Amino acid sequence: MSKKIQQFFVLIIFTLIISSCSKYNQLLKSNDYDLKYKMAIQYYQEENYLKAMPLLEELYPLFKGTAKGEEVYFFYAFCNYYVGDYEIANFHFKNFERTYPLSPRAEECLYMNAYTHYINSPEPTLDQTHTYSAISELQLFINKYPQSAKVAEANELMDKLHFKLETKAYKICKQYYRTQNYKSAVISINNALKDFPGMKYEEELTFLIIKSHYDFAVNSVEAKQTERLTNAINAYKIFIEKYQVSEYSREAENIYESATKMKEKLVNNNLKTT
Repeated sequence: MSKKIQQFFVLIIFTLIISSCSKYNQLLKSNDYDLKYKMAIQYYQEENYLKAMPLLEELYPLFKGTAKGEEVYFFYAFCNYYVGDYEIANFHFKNFERTYPLSPRAEECLYMNAYTHYINSPEPTLDQTHTYSAISELQLFINKYPQSAKVAEANELMDKLHFKLETKAYKICKQYYRTQNYKSAVISINNALKDFPGMKYEEELTFLIIKSHYDFAVNSVEAKQTERLTNAINAYKIFIEKYQVSEYSREAENIYESATKMKEKLVNNNLKTT
């Protein structure tokens, strides 16, 4: 292909783009709302959401209270979702369900409201406000539409969110232990086990209670060691009763034996000095 022909094709494409932009700008300025409605739906169906959205946003107040208004608002909510503005999208999805509770689209919108909250849920290391919101909105959907085909999917999403919260709690517990903040480690572990019964990390954290009590005792002044060693021994008994076979059994037993011997020595020393 010669250079002149290439330049000709580039010119044609550029002209078409300019013409298209010009027509769209004319459409935005137009007072022909039926045409705007037609083109907004066309743009939406063509997945050109950035062009559809301004038209739908303008049309909704004009068509509100009509069948077209419901459709326009539905598509507008999804436009926000498809362009990745999930916080705006979840507002409009939930508002659609409130505004049109009898609409066949209400169920889908309430689910999408919850799903956009789910998408906004961050990594476990970050603030989990969106995670709690997502769980709440998913539960609201399940309660309101218990027969929905989306209930199973909603439950799966909730399980993932709960696991994210468990993982965050687990990491906090481990961080307390790693930084030798043993008392806080024990408190956070007990809270995690209470808040997430049957959690994936339950066995490891139950073992970590033993280590935390023991390390706390070893690093304490002698006057407080007996009590803290007793806590480690009791924690071992709880652990071994619940997990008779565990990957942590041998280490737990070693800690128990060391704590027992250390405690006996302290008791004997106290008896000698009295």
